[in-house]
Amino acid sequence: MPISRTGYDAIIVEGASPDPVWLEIADRNVTFHDAADLWGKDTYATEDEIKRRIGIPDAGVMVIGPAGEKRVRFAVVENDYWRSSGRTGMGAVLGSKKLKAIAFHGERARPVADPEGLKDFARDILTAYKDHPAANTYRNHGTPMMVALLNKAGGFPTRYWSQGRFDKWQQISAESMVDTLHPRSRACKTCFMGCGKYIEVQKGRHRGLKLEGPEYETIYSFGGLCLIDSLEEIAYLNDICDRLGIDTITAGNLVAFAIEASKRGKIPDHYDYGDPDLAADLLHKIARREGIGDLLAEGIKTASSELGLEDIAVHVKGMEPAGYDPRALKGMGLAYAVSDRGACHLRSTFYKAELAGLIEPSQIEGKAELFLDFEDRCTLHDCLIVCRFYRDFYMWDELATIIGLTTGMELDHSGLRGLAQRVTNKTRRFNEREGLTADDDRLPYRLVNETLEDGQGITETEMEALTQDYYRLKGWGEDGTPQ
Repeated sequence: MPISRTGYDAIIVEGASPDPVWLEIADRNVTFHDAADLWGKDTYATEDEIKRRIGIPDAGVMVIGPAGEKRVRFAVVENDYWRSSGRTGMGAVLGSKKLKAIAFHGERARPVADPEGLKDFARDILTAYKDHPAANTYRNHGTPMMVALLNKAGGFPTRYWSQGRFDKWQQISAESMVDTLHPRSRACKTCFMGCGKYIEVQKGRHRGLKLEGPEYETIYSFGGLCLIDSLEEIAYLNDICDRLGIDTITAGNLVAFAIEASKRGKIPDHYDYGDPDLAADLLHKIARREGIGDLLAEGIKTASSELGLEDIAVHVKGMEPAGYDPRALKGMGLAYAVSDRGACHLRSTFYKAELAGLIEPSQIEGKAELFLDFEDRCTLHDCLIVCRFYRDFYMWDELATIIGLTTGMELDHSGLRGLAQRVTNKTRRFNEREGLTADDDRLPYRLVNETLEDGQGITETEMEALTQDYYRLKGWGEDGTPQ
């Protein structure tokens, strides 16, 4: 059930409670409830219990797990068991407020400018794209299809960013998932793609484990970076992260980083690659902030500084990249560098352009212009709360139609770009107020000083050219400041 059913478009929670609480927001009232007995429970149990107390099975419930309670820097907010939000640690923010969950329910509907027109538009999109190749690919294989594509391109991050191909990639591919886990497609309400993959482990020690996933980013982070070559084991680690309420991308990166720290003698414990039990143990230690887990819970920037391993730590602005190595996909180097929240792949999803052949991955000149087109469209997708996987369907004309039908605003291409630019400029000014400078728009030392095994790489000079082109096209100064 969406928040809009309560009659609100957004919720702001100020301050902090002295004791654990959960918040119920309905179309008639707002109530704070005691959550002392929920504190310490995992995300699944918390969501189930709150729905039981409300007595409305389809109520929307967002929760944090034990990691959020402990303010782990990459704790997430979960809903519907397996849907995670929070690469930037929103779960830790709720934990700091002693807010275990927020539940939404109501009967109101958000008014739109042209209800019938919006219904017609939805039907037209369904008719035009339900059998589109992109929709069929997501429906049949989901995001794990990226494993094969990135290995072929040499950009599948492996052995903590030291390689771009995993020799056992086929064992963790989408095809292997179909053969071994027999996934069933799951879709968000009214969506025709069904990109989610509901699986049940069929054999081995995790037999009977059920979840939606693992997605590509979880496969890359635990499979590629940690060299775990079993989908069943990756699903197991995925389930642990979901229950504890931590981001799988950062979690896998930190497990692999801890292995490298062990191999360099920076921590006393002996860790090695390919060990799912080690990974599981570290995940629990992070959530409980025990031993080395307490340091890792502070995130890669703090952990690498404390251990003297900043030269191998892979992050931008304190956040680790997703599973697209910028040495193979140079446009993703720009994407990671200039993203407002760190090394984010979703601010532009520019890997799509490079993998689909819209522009050569190694090209530098002219790349920022196409990148900005992707970034601006994705910015509007965020404003409209539209799924990224509709990027092949919602181009500029479609975005203008959606905005017109919902708000009544009539915007041409220039108006849409201007709207997106205002959003990103204001975000940039906020970050500058908080201390960000152009020096933060850089890839980590390791990625610009080490090449992949096939010789692919990206240099400081190339990154400087990309970022300066980007600044110029944005109308920013050479120091990255909006004019």
